[in-house]
Amino acid sequence: MAGLNLKNPWWIVAGSTTALLVGNGPVLMYTSGVFFKPLAAEFGVSRGDLSATHMFSSFVGAAMLPLVGMAMDRWGVRRVLLPAIALYALSIVAMGASPTFVAFALLWTLCGVTGSAQSPISYVKAISAFFEERRGLALGIAMAGVGVGAAMMPQIAQALIDQVGWRHAYMIIAAGMAVLAIPAVWLFVQEPASAAGVTGAVSSDVLPGMHIAEAIRSRPFWLLVPSVLMVSTVVNGSMVHVVPLLTDRGYTPTAAAQMMMAVGFSTMAGRLISGYLVDRIFAPYVAAFFFTLCVGGLGLLASGHAPLLGIIALGLAAGTEIDLVGFLTSRYFGQKRFGQIYGYLFAAFAMGAGLGPALLGVAYDRLGSYVTAFLSFGGLMIVALGLLLALGPYVYPVVHKPAKARGRGGEAVEAAAE
Repeated sequence: MAGLNLKNPWWIVAGSTTALLVGNGPVLMYTSGVFFKPLAAEFGVSRGDLSATHMFSSFVGAAMLPLVGMAMDRWGVRRVLLPAIALYALSIVAMGASPTFVAFALLWTLCGVTGSAQSPISYVKAISAFFEERRGLALGIAMAGVGVGAAMMPQIAQALIDQVGWRHAYMIIAAGMAVLAIPAVWLFVQEPASAAGVTGAVSSDVLPGMHIAEAIRSRPFWLLVPSVLMVSTVVNGSMVHVVPLLTDRGYTPTAAAQMMMAVGFSTMAGRLISGYLVDRIFAPYVAAFFFTLCVGGLGLLASGHAPLLGIIALGLAAGTEIDLVGFLTSRYFGQKRFGQIYGYLFAAFAMGAGLGPALLGVAYDRLGSYVTAFLSFGGLMIVALGLLLALGPYVYPVVHKPAKARGRGGEAVEAAAE
């Protein structure tokens, strides 16, 4: 499945950024809060029921991620990603046509399967294969697409719900995702030709790094898994419930959706800033700074004072977590089995993305507010910080290449083919 044969690796970043505008996070997770009240009214269910459905979908997606990573290590990113995007779009269309809540819940769970590839795992793998010295910046720019999507998609979803209802809103969003993501992946997302085998499949055995068994036995792996799980639980759970929280406090649905723009743009800023910094500063220190801001933001949201500042702090933390996991995977485990190892770590992230909203939904149903849950989430974030700071030095630090071996993007460039 050959696209354009582009020598400059920054085109891969551009294609990844474009596709991630409509990644599974912006399309379903960041819009789910906007859909909560229309869905609850349509099907007669609670926020806890909807959050539990979100959790099951995320858990199923988490189980798929190591398999997705393994498939990409074997056949390449584009061969896996293109059909996955098409199937994901069809799943969302079907979700909009659900006749009952049971059917809707089953289709949302199916989206966890079909949407697992249309997540950062695919794009992080492609970018990490090309970039060494500026890997953090390249990942930050690409993941900024998630931030822009997080700012745009709730507005688009709310406008569509107001105009055509939630069912057609899902269908239109699915069509837009396919129209934007499929050409971006087809034309620009690729991997180095030197990793291609005789069948066109990508073989990463020539790259430095750990095998799966070695990685799973390592100390960094078992520090990263729980820390990623806790950070994702806190950040993504809070994100999903921001719109319901604001409407509970008197904001109109449109005003609450507009407040989500602050999440999106602060997420984008967090990705760019953290991506720049991790190329220069030990990545766990960068994470400690942004996640400490998140603890403060949770306190503001719990208290009801300065909710916009709380949302911005939450967005900055969200702008650090996904690309940081990819960066740390490359620095602690290398490139040899990057897709599968990152798949395991991103599975922990996906589980947290499902667990967090469910916990907050149950807390709201039981207590009638989010205050206790937000304060507890602050404690979880502090524990996650401690685990990240215990990682120790990189196992695969940056390798500085001679200037003559670098392309226009400042990286070692090889002809790309799949």
